[in-house]
Amino acid sequence: MSDTIKPSEQQQLFGHPKGLFYLFFAELWERFSFYGMRALLTLYMVEVIFEALAERDFATAAVYASYGSLVYASTVIGGRISDQILGMRNSIFLGGILMSIGHFVLAIENDIAFYLALSLIIVGNGFFKPNISTFVGSLYEEGDVRKDSGFTIFYMGINIGGWVAPLLCGWLAYSYGWHYGFGLAGIGMLTGLIFFWSGIRKNVFGDRGMPPNKEVMKKKVLGVKQGVLIPVLAVLSAPLIAYILSAYKSLGVEGTFFGDQNIVNVIFKGIGVTILAYLGYIMYQATLEERKKLFVAVLITFFMTIFWGFHELSGSVITLFAARNVELDLMSAAQTNSLNSMFIIILAIPISLMWTFLNKRNLNPRTPYKFGLGLLFAGVSFYILAVSGASANTNGLVPFAYLLLMYFLLSVGELFMSPVGLSKITDLSPKRIVAFMMGVWFLSSAFAFQVVGFIGKKLAIESTDKNVGGFETLAVYTDGFQLIAEYAVGAGIIVLIASPLIKKLMGNVH
Repeated sequence: MSDTIKPSEQQQLFGHPKGLFYLFFAELWERFSFYGMRALLTLYMVEVIFEALAERDFATAAVYASYGSLVYASTVIGGRISDQILGMRNSIFLGGILMSIGHFVLAIENDIAFYLALSLIIVGNGFFKPNISTFVGSLYEEGDVRKDSGFTIFYMGINIGGWVAPLLCGWLAYSYGWHYGFGLAGIGMLTGLIFFWSGIRKNVFGDRGMPPNKEVMKKKVLGVKQGVLIPVLAVLSAPLIAYILSAYKSLGVEGTFFGDQNIVNVIFKGIGVTILAYLGYIMYQATLEERKKLFVAVLITFFMTIFWGFHELSGSVITLFAARNVELDLMSAAQTNSLNSMFIIILAIPISLMWTFLNKRNLNPRTPYKFGLGLLFAGVSFYILAVSGASANTNGLVPFAYLLLMYFLLSVGELFMSPVGLSKITDLSPKRIVAFMMGVWFLSSAFAFQVVGFIGKKLAIESTDKNVGGFETLAVYTDGFQLIAEYAVGAGIIVLIASPLIKKLMGNVH
C-alpha cells in the first residue's frame, strides 16, 4: 500500500490533513525542550560544571561546539536507519524517549550525569529530528499545492517552541534552580511524544510512517532482531559519546599537528576531507551541466555553514556577553535566546509577502543575491554589538536595545537564506545523489558548530571569578564581534560580486 493516500481519504482540518496539526504540536514541544535546554547550557557549564576552572569559558566553548556538531550529525545516521529499518514512527518514539531521559538526567547536578544526558539527547535527536519533518511531507501527495503552506505551519511550531522555551526554562532556572529549568525541558519533550501518540491512536496518520519492510525489522543480527538491536545499540552508544564529549581538552599543544583540537574536531576534519573527496569524484563523473549546478550547491552549502557558524553563537558567546555586559532589566541572559525565534515569527510572513510582491513585478532576486544580502545582514548585526561598547555605563554594561537590534537584523538575514537554501539543494543536485547532498546540507549545521567552537575559544575569558564581567570582558567581546562583522560582510560582498556568475551556473534554477 502506498505511504501516501489521497486527500479525500484523509481526515481534514482547516484544509490540511489532520495529522499535520498533531505533528505541529509534537514538534513544537520537542523544540521547546531542545531550545529550553540550549538556553541554559552555556551558563550552566560556566557557573556549575566548570566553575572551579580559570579556563572555564574555553572548556564550555569546546563542549558546546562538540555537542552541537554531534547533535546535528546524528540526524544523518538516524535518518538512514529510519529509511532502511525502523520507519518514521518507531524512530520518532525512540528518539523522543531518549531525549526525554536525557533532559531529566540533565536535571541532576553531577558531572557524569551531565555528559551522559547530552549524549542521550544527541542520539535521540538523530532519530527524532529528521523523521518528523519527513513525516509532514508524507501527508501530501506529490504535486499537492498545499504542501508548502503545510510546511510553513509546521515550521511556525518550531519557532513558537524556540520562542517560549527560553522564557519559561530561563525563568525557572533563574528563580528556582537549574534542575527546574532542565526538568521543564524534559516535560516539554514528553508532551510532544504524547501528542504524537495521540495522533496514532486516533489514526490520523493512516498507514504512513510504518517500517519500510517488516521482515527487515525481524531479521536477526548476532541472534537479535534488528527492531530490538537498534534501540539497544542506541542506548549503549550513549556512554561512548559521553566519553568523547568529556574529552574536550586538546589532543596536542599549540604548534603541533593537533594544536588545540579535541577528538570531535579531528573527527569532523576527517569527515570534511572525505566529503570533499567524494564530491570531487562525483563532479568528475558528472556532465558539464550537472557539474555547474553541483558546484553551486556546494557553494550555497558553504556559505550557509558560515552563516550558521555566526548565528549559533547566540547560544554561547552572545549568551555570555548578555550575562556579563548587557543591562538586562526585562529578561535574564538565558531568556535572550528567545529573541531570534520571536523575530522569525514576526518577520516570516511580511518577508514572504515581500518576495511574492517582487516576484509579480519580476524583481524577486535570485538565490545568490539573497544569500549575499543574508550574510550582509549578519555582518551588520554583529557590527551593532561591536559598537555597543561606546554606550557602556560605569559598570561596563551596554543598553539592551543593542542586543534587540542585533537579533532583529540576524533574523532578517536568516529569512533571506535558510528557507530558500534547502529547496535549491534538491533543484541543483543530480537526482541520483539528492539524498547524499541533503545529508551534506544537514551536516553544514554540524560543521557550523566547529566555527562556533573556534570563535568561542578565541573569545574565552580566563578568570577564577565566576561573576567576571563589566569592563574586564567588554573589549574582548566587542573586538571579537568587530572581526566577525568584517568576515560576514566580506563574505556577503564576495557572494554579491560573484552572483552574476553563480546565476549563470545555476541555469534554469531560480
